[in-house]
Parts: sequence; structure tokens; C-alpha cells
Amino acid sequence: MPKTFCVVGHDARQRAAAQTLRVGGFRVVGPENAALADYVLLPMSQERVSDEVARTLQAVRPGTLLLAGRPGQPVRRAAQEASLPLVDYFRRPELECLNAVPTAEGCLALLLQLRQRTIWESDFLVLGYGRIGRAVARRLELLGGCVTVAARSAEQRANARCAGHRAAPLSALPELLPDEDTVINTIPAMVLPRGLLQKLPPDALIIDLASRPGGTDFAAAAELGVRAEHALALPGKCAPHTAGTLIAQTVMTMLQEKEERV
Repeated sequence: MPKTFCVVGHDARQRAAAQTLRVGGFRVVGPENAALADYVLLPMSQERVSDEVARTLQAVRPGTLLLAGRPGQPVRRAAQEASLPLVDYFRRPELECLNAVPTAEGCLALLLQLRQRTIWESDFLVLGYGRIGRAVARRLELLGGCVTVAARSAEQRANARCAGHRAAPLSALPELLPDEDTVINTIPAMVLPRGLLQKLPPDALIIDLASRPGGTDFAAAAELGVRAEHALALPGKCAPHTAGTLIAQTVMTMLQEKEERV
């Protein structure tokens, strides 16, 4: 008898995850049949407990494993109050790595939408060179863009140089920003405060890919006339089918590893 997944949520990402789970041999049901579930797949980045999630938590059997991506504190608290184990699948390094690809492609889509020039022969300043920074910089370079990477870590700067990019420390931002009209931030810390935003040229564009609260003073950017887009959850917006498939594949790997440990 196959194990049963209750998939909560009806967006394209959850539908793709449900289909991948079916192909993987699981029975998939909706929240109305949560009592039959061995596992529950909750939607990504739930900052509050929706009515659908609340009904599901009430209906599942004791001990049913909840799998969620970046669950907010209210969801964690609700799971704890229901005595249900909760695992954050987004903490898996392979998902963080793979998710960088649709994030980078979503960033490219935004650049083409918000700018009036090609990526080819344009200059870009990428802040940070972790998984997402690497994915973005590589794709910009492949499309003919000229990429400068600013990173605090000497190792990251060395890796950026080895990949063919120009590299500079974050301390060099005051000198770099006046010549950069497109900045892509991937660092989840305040790296673009008002003082640095004032150094950008007119009509500059910032795409901030960092998780909340981002690395840009968005209020200051608005006052200064700098367009700053906090581009959160790009995989779910730009490539929901891929994002949902990657989530389901990660979850299945987690369950397989769990069984092997028993």
C-alpha cells in the first residue's frame, strides 16, 4: 500500500509537487482527506496559519509528519500545539543549490522587463557570491554582460575572478556605485543604506534577491528616486512547475533517508 501525501495549497507550485509525488509512487490527497495522510506538504513561506492549513492540522492523525518550506513562526507554533513534527525542507542544501537556477532566471526576466537595454554589453554589479550570486553572475556573463562581483569574503572574490568576473571587496562600493546603474543584491544584510544609495547614478535599478528584510534601504531608495525591487520567491512566480518539482524531489529524498536510518 503506497504512503499518502496530503498536499495543501492549489497554486502551480503545489500542483507540480503533487504530480511529482504521484509519479514517485505516492498517493496524493487534498486537505479534505487529511486524515488519510502519512505526510503533509504545506505551501512555501507561510507567514500565517491559513484556514486551510488550520483545518488540515486539526484533521491529521497524531504524529503525521509536516513538511514545509521556510514556515513562519505562527505555523511552527500551530504544529507544536498540535504535537505534530515539522521539518523545513528548504534547509536542505541541495534544494538551496537547485533553487538558485530558477531564481537566477527570474532575475534575468526582471532585468529584461525593467531595463531598456540588452544584457549583452551592459555592466552589472552583483553583491555576494553565494549560490544565487554565482548563478546570476554566470548567466549574465553567458549572455554577454560585464559582471563585477562585490563580496566580503576573499575566497568568494577569488572564485568570482576564476569564473571570469571582475571582483572587489564590499568596502569598495563607494567607488563602484557611481559607475553602476544596475545592482543585483544577494546578501541578506544591510549593504545598501541611504549613504551608498546616494552614490548611484540617476535612473539606477536595484534588484534585491535577498530574503526579508533584504539588503537595501527601500524607504530611502524611494525617497531618492532609485528603483529598488525586492524580488522575493522568484521560483514560485517565474518557474512554479520547476520549483514544485524540485520541492517534491527533495522531500522524497528526505523520506528515503529517513527510512534508511530506521
